[in-house]
Amino acid sequence: MGISFIHTGDLHLGLQFENASFSSEFANIRRREIWETFERIINRANERKIDLLLISGDLFEEEYCSIGDIKRIRSIFNLLKETRVIITAGNHDNLSKKSLYKLIDWPNNVIVFEKDYMEKIIFKDLNVAIWGLSWENKLEKRNLVKHVNLDNHMENILVVHGDILNKDSMYLPIYKENLKGFDYVALGHIHKHQFIDKNIAYCGSPEPLDFGETGIHGIIEGTISNGKCMTKFIPFGKREFVITEIDINSSMDYQDIINSMVSIDTKENKNKNLYRIILNGFIDRDIKLNIRDIEGTLRDKFKYIEIINNTRLDYDLEKIEEQNNGNIIGDFIREMKKEGLNNPLVKEALYEGLEVLFNEKVRK
Repeated sequence: MGISFIHTGDLHLGLQFENASFSSEFANIRRREIWETFERIINRANERKIDLLLISGDLFEEEYCSIGDIKRIRSIFNLLKETRVIITAGNHDNLSKKSLYKLIDWPNNVIVFEKDYMEKIIFKDLNVAIWGLSWENKLEKRNLVKHVNLDNHMENILVVHGDILNKDSMYLPIYKENLKGFDYVALGHIHKHQFIDKNIAYCGSPEPLDFGETGIHGIIEGTISNGKCMTKFIPFGKREFVITEIDINSSMDYQDIINSMVSIDTKENKNKNLYRIILNGFIDRDIKLNIRDIEGTLRDKFKYIEIINNTRLDYDLEKIEEQNNGNIIGDFIREMKKEGLNNPLVKEALYEGLEVLFNEKVRK
């Protein structure tokens, strides 16, 4: 049968979303949703009778959480029926002297690694040794994950929060050569899930936290039996962050621009996911885009939308050429026309050149 586990981490319970441009109201909604997802993970562990819940750091935000929040986490862990919880502290929930981890007594099924060097916990009934360490500071330049003598008569799991992608990282650099022999390595810190090797993985954050975390988020489930580890990524986030670019052209009127945004995805997805729409291209000079007004207009069609306007006002090239006949501006327009203004790269180069030339003209 083997050992079953769920690998999660980087929940950041209590996050204030300072790096996202949310309103305070929507930030509160997302904060509640992360708590809900945490509870759904616990419920899944119960439903599937999971042996081990591995939490690889940044369970909560030390800076923003209260003792009441930590007691809430404890009460949620108390819902587990058979699952044992293994926690390694990361940089956002580090085990400093004033750490919230130290202010309460945790249930018997919850173990928090308390050292900043490799230690192990043994569960004889599961025939497993779990290794790990916790952060004591917000930055950690030392390579703390050292090669250890593993017990070949047991399954061996490592749970750690750090950076295996950059050996010069300030966030606990991990050297892959020190991970040899582990049956599974549960990594945290990188918020996008990825398998470094078949048995070495970042679970990613189960809920994406800002527009830097696009794509599907979730948890990793696995089993280990006789030294063989089988894992799979399980999509689990309530929402996704989606970034979409739309090309605008000067033939589009105001309603065309609105319709181009409304049509980017299905109604179901727009009611679920969080969208950043980037408008590119050239717009009729007589159309005034008030981005806040447009966001308000589209609010009933999207769960969340923000718009970045990178459009440029279109030039009346014929008029400018006529007004500048015989000077460098007129000559520049005529030469660029020969290149073909239907090519967006040519048109972009023309408009950038005109801006430079007009600025030179103003300075003179």
